[in-house]
Amino acid sequence: MELETATAISHPDGEMEPHPPANWYAVYTCARHEKRVREQMELRRLQGFLPLYRAAHRWKDRRKEVELPLFPSYVFVHLALKERLRVLEIPGVVSFVTSQGRPAPLPQHEIEPFLGGLNGQMRIEPHPYLQVGRHVRLRCGPMAGLEGTLLRKKEGLRLVVSIEMLMRSVAVEVDAADVEPCRNNTGAAKRSWQ
Repeated sequence: MELETATAISHPDGEMEPHPPANWYAVYTCARHEKRVREQMELRRLQGFLPLYRAAHRWKDRRKEVELPLFPSYVFVHLALKERLRVLEIPGVVSFVTSQGRPAPLPQHEIEPFLGGLNGQMRIEPHPYLQVGRHVRLRCGPMAGLEGTLLRKKEGLRLVVSIEMLMRSVAVEVDAADVEPCRNNTGAAKRSWQ
């Protein structure tokens, strides 16, 4: 499905004007307004998308499985940029995500897997944003608190801890879900992620 094909609009004088292509855009919403914004998009006949995931929440008296936004405070919309005012008029919408002062279209290869892939066949949930080269920490398990630098994110993560005094290193396989970004860059031993 090609979403960025431009069509032409004919004018009474016979000239053809290209119709701007429709793209996917991220819309920033007020906190916990994502579902209402998505409903309003539907009522206004806008093509909106809100990826959700299931999570168990526990209160004092009960436990319940709820659907939550995969990207809190964001809803996606597919439209031509000239129609953006229709979105900005929706209660709960704050703004479009911009780049250099203009709404930034999402790359097709980043949004497309979510459009067709969230049909309950795989478990998906939010995770802290990790970049290669980022200082990270193990947040649970027997080695919780161990820090290192993320070198590779393919096929799980491998934590390498080097003990300089002995001039030896050990490697430990870790799950990506057990890793979080570090706020500081302190650490006694040299560590790296592979």
